[in-house]
Amino acid sequence: MTRHDDRAHENRFKTLAVGSAENATHPNEGGTSDVIPPVHLSSTFEWASGDDGNEHDYSRESNPTRAALEGQLARLEGGEHGLAFASGMAAISTTMLSLVPPGGHLVSSDSIYSGTEKLLTEFIAGHFGVNVEFVDAHNPENVAATVDSDTDLVWTETPTNPLMRLCDIRSIANIADDHGIPFGVDSTFASPYFQAPLELGADIVVHSTTKYLNGHSDSIGGAIVTDDDEVFENLAFSQRIGLGNMLSPFDCYLVARGIKTLPARMEQHEENAMAVARLLEDHDHIARVYYPGLESHPQHDLAVEQMSGYSGMLSFEFDGSLTETEAFVKGLNVFTPGASLGGVESLVEVPSLMIPDEVSHGSDTADIPETLVRLSVGIEGVDDLREDLRTALP
Repeated sequence: MTRHDDRAHENRFKTLAVGSAENATHPNEGGTSDVIPPVHLSSTFEWASGDDGNEHDYSRESNPTRAALEGQLARLEGGEHGLAFASGMAAISTTMLSLVPPGGHLVSSDSIYSGTEKLLTEFIAGHFGVNVEFVDAHNPENVAATVDSDTDLVWTETPTNPLMRLCDIRSIANIADDHGIPFGVDSTFASPYFQAPLELGADIVVHSTTKYLNGHSDSIGGAIVTDDDEVFENLAFSQRIGLGNMLSPFDCYLVARGIKTLPARMEQHEENAMAVARLLEDHDHIARVYYPGLESHPQHDLAVEQMSGYSGMLSFEFDGSLTETEAFVKGLNVFTPGASLGGVESLVEVPSLMIPDEVSHGSDTADIPETLVRLSVGIEGVDDLREDLRTALP
């Protein structure tokens, strides 16, 4: 899969992101001819039967604004069904609670977001008795050795937070398919523009829409896209009835608005991140840079194979003490200290300083260094970003 080598595919994605094709084919309700789908804030809709019946009755179960976004998300990922949730963690927890029964078996990569790791160990395993097995999924053979006929779900994240490790989606998808097991991928760091897990064989792709899909740091949300009808029915029931955990109409509007500029933003994020990564790689006070776009990344070949670009996320190990690392962060002016990512603005995070409780819950093999610095490289002028780093570094 190489979107940048397929100009027709890339152009089609950009058209889908803007939404102009479906707007022309399916004009908005009410005959007002809005170019932008309107925000439907109503919690309930007038009931009617027969030919006069309304597609939407009650907004927890279905809302026109959410339905429009969910359709847009599905088209971007090449899936049949999309669901929008109140947060990325809501999307992840709904996936696991819907597909893994109490006492079931879940196989997860051992390098995942710390919030997901805590969800699995303290909630899914702790409250529902699920046997959660963590494996080094960067070697697909470890997944194959752990999965069996009783496994209910295989879960990975790629690229991973914060060490930018990769999982071979196609290889793991083949393993899961051999056993008839759903395979889910958290693809938040790549965005749909740079990675298409469903095309590579995954059954479920999850995003925190808070990040690149929205792109403006003004909405919390999550999304699931699947091309499996049975999986969708289970997830949709949990979203609308079992858990009632859906994205509000106004947040749906914000995410849909953000998606329109996703391709342009992602290309700028990647261009800036590559320039920053190369600057850091050549600096004496940087011990190591983690960015899949660099030839020095141990999984660069896999990144080239399954991604069409490398996004705006990178991490590096500062060669110095934690105190010196903190002084470096305080010396930055363009990069803002912050724990999120994927917005147009550049953010910097030192996990051991800013989210120590999450780092302490990380998986045993993640080995997050004390002086690890994570950058969410924004779309500012690249010269300003590089100068900001040069000035703050010793």
